[in-house]
Amino acid sequence: MKVAIGSDHAGFEYKAKIIEYLKGKGIEVEDFGAFSTDSVDYPDFAHPVSESVENKNVDYGILLCGSGQGVSMSANKHQGIRCALCWNSDIARLSRQHNNANIIAFPARFVAYEYAIEMIEVFFNTQYEGGRHEKRVNKISCS
Repeated sequence: MKVAIGSDHAGFEYKAKIIEYLKGKGIEVEDFGAFSTDSVDYPDFAHPVSESVENKNVDYGILLCGSGQGVSMSANKHQGIRCALCWNSDIARLSRQHNNANIIAFPARFVAYEYAIEMIEVFFNTQYEGGRHEKRVNKISCS
């Protein structure tokens, strides 16, 4: 599995720990920054992660910012992206099962690191159900 990851300054510390965790599990990670806690603009990192997922260079994406909202909104501007802002494992599971989400976003200032890891595990290990959801998912994109 290959994953793209990006964050702004608020998500930098979680991002570094998540990368270490994923690499420890043998997952290849493409890090699009930020590379410090210096103030930066979240779209500068959300868009490259989204492009990588959209172009199928990676299997999934992970985005972090303070609230998770900014990176999620930026990612969802891409037609091939279904970015889910998650704050618990049930939402992570449903975003994959029902919405075929391909990027998970976190509010780094509002979820514990351990919960972020749990949500990533759930997200990566949950299959899209298709079926009755397929028609709805196909209506998400504007193109």
